[in-house]
Amino acid sequence: MAKTKSVFICQNCGAQSPKWVGRCSSCGEWNSFVEEVITKNDKKRASVRTESTNDTIAKPLALTEIETENLPRISTNNNELDRVLGGGIVPGSLVLIGGEPGIGKSTLMLQIAVSLPGKKVLYISGEESPQQIKMRAQRMGKEAADTFLLAETSLDTIFKHIKNVAPDILIVDSIQTLHTSLIESAPGSVSQVRECTAELLRFAKESNIPVFLIGHINKEGHIAGPKILEHMVDSVLQFEGDRNHIYRLLRSVKNRFGSTNELGIYEMEGSGLREVRNPSEIFIGNRDQSLSGTAIAATMEGLRPMMIETQALVSTAAYGTPQRSATGFDLRRLSMLLAVLEKRCGFKLATKDVFLNIAGGIKVDDPAIDLALVCSVLSSNADMPISANYCFAAEVGLSGEIRPVTRCDQRISEAEKLGFEKIYISSYNKKGIDQKDYNIEIKMVKQIGEVFADLFG
Repeated sequence: MAKTKSVFICQNCGAQSPKWVGRCSSCGEWNSFVEEVITKNDKKRASVRTESTNDTIAKPLALTEIETENLPRISTNNNELDRVLGGGIVPGSLVLIGGEPGIGKSTLMLQIAVSLPGKKVLYISGEESPQQIKMRAQRMGKEAADTFLLAETSLDTIFKHIKNVAPDILIVDSIQTLHTSLIESAPGSVSQVRECTAELLRFAKESNIPVFLIGHINKEGHIAGPKILEHMVDSVLQFEGDRNHIYRLLRSVKNRFGSTNELGIYEMEGSGLREVRNPSEIFIGNRDQSLSGTAIAATMEGLRPMMIETQALVSTAAYGTPQRSATGFDLRRLSMLLAVLEKRCGFKLATKDVFLNIAGGIKVDDPAIDLALVCSVLSSNADMPISANYCFAAEVGLSGEIRPVTRCDQRISEAEKLGFEKIYISSYNKKGIDQKDYNIEIKMVKQIGEVFADLFG
């Protein structure tokens, strides 16, 4: 006979408690404990033990005895997604995609579903009707006979349809809407999310069919549900962007089959998401050479070099306390760079407001943009513009020295390809870089004072 047990589970981190508490001792969240009834089926547990004694169970193997199989990846016909995944979809993988509501997760997955010729795709929707998904596909101007839609939230029923359809790829939108009869709790609860994900993971590994899961996020911007959800899946992709901007960024937070440093860039249009092949032209597209306070930085996102525009505004503080504001950049690092300019270089910025912005609505944490940020601040302070044909790729140290950065040759090549005339790099980046190999002028500097004298002297 089934035994029932009631526990209280934190909906933020998955911590359990025998009684209700106001604040979770694990994550510190308030009013996050919800009572859930867990049913334990002894009969099912006994059958699992019986199956485990089968002779076909996997046996331990020595590391030298294991043969590796190079499984061919499945191309999504979407270069940006293929890059983030590490070269395509790995058969039998479980991929989780998270992002803000309305950012374009369902649109991206539907575009992938209808862009795979010869692949049968089953799209499970727990939030929209098939008619709504059909309307979205018509707006994108794409329809495919091999794409099957199913509006269902019961995992038991979904597996029956999977057996009948026999898809090559499975898409679930979203994991928080599914529920299984093995757990007596509401859909979206920690127990349901964990159990449904475990069942889908088991299905993906046994059938070698890749599964995509769309996940909700909480108010902090993290994927909702227990943290174990991210540990269970093979890849976690984060869809980022601002509704005030048309660009969307797809980052890899976790990837067992590739690098986590890759970045995919899309442009949201009325017909769906368009791949951005050359992001440098977007982030530095509209520039006026007569305006001060702007400088171009050569940054890296994974293995992709990009040119971005840094903007700074320095003005006399209207009130007693100077303001410091940074958009798309770490405010603490901005304060450090301003302190370096004040202490080491003699620029009086302590009584002035400093506002910083990375154009395009993206967030950058590459230290190679330090020199561009410093130059944009000095340009605004002196009210002298920097030539739009100059760019920068160097880190600034606490003593005011210009420090080297990685992959400097790729940054120089990208600047040369986009038509820049001069790039400022650290003198310590001399190894492997020869002016004869490039048509762009390479200016090597050691101190901020040298850069200031060359730009504004």
